[in-house]
Amino acid sequence: MVFIRDTELSLRAATALVNTLPETDPEGVDRLTSQDDLAAYLTEFPYTGAIRRDDVELSQLRAARSRLHELWAGDRADAVPIVNALLRDGRALPQLVIHDDYDWHVHATDESDPLALRIMVEVAMAFVEVIRLDQFDRVRICGADDCGAVYIDYSKNGSKRYCDTGNCGNRMNVNAYRRRKAEGTE
Repeated sequence: MVFIRDTELSLRAATALVNTLPETDPEGVDRLTSQDDLAAYLTEFPYTGAIRRDDVELSQLRAARSRLHELWAGDRADAVPIVNALLRDGRALPQLVIHDDYDWHVHATDESDPLALRIMVEVAMAFVEVIRLDQFDRVRICGADDCGAVYIDYSKNGSKRYCDTGNCGNRMNVNAYRRRKAEGTE
């Protein structure tokens, strides 16, 4: 296991949220435009605390995606000021909590804070661990030439090159095979 459970859950939720941006989608589609999209996201990645499910909340969450996407744009040192700004903006005050099916873990915002703020702080806390563990090389953008999706490499040896959103690995392997075949090297 590369990261502890709550860190990995936060990173998976952040990746899914960022990958709703049109610039990360292979088809250029914005995947977070409606309350149904938000409901689907929250079903897959449930959050505790206040959830209003209104247009203001949807708008705030849509805006948060770009800030979180910045975490994938640079290296470890570039991520530090972004993480610190997210923690500062969220007035983060880490505390241990236990609820539902989760063992002890850290919440750093009040449960009444807006959902987008809580998500940004939670992602920042997860990236604190990524940075502290010197595992930022696992924070990646898909290696497919036609995809901008982001992902975290959870593989044991850290060798994953493609995201899981668009069958990119298979598509790139087929493209390479066809190229080799056309060149007569296969």
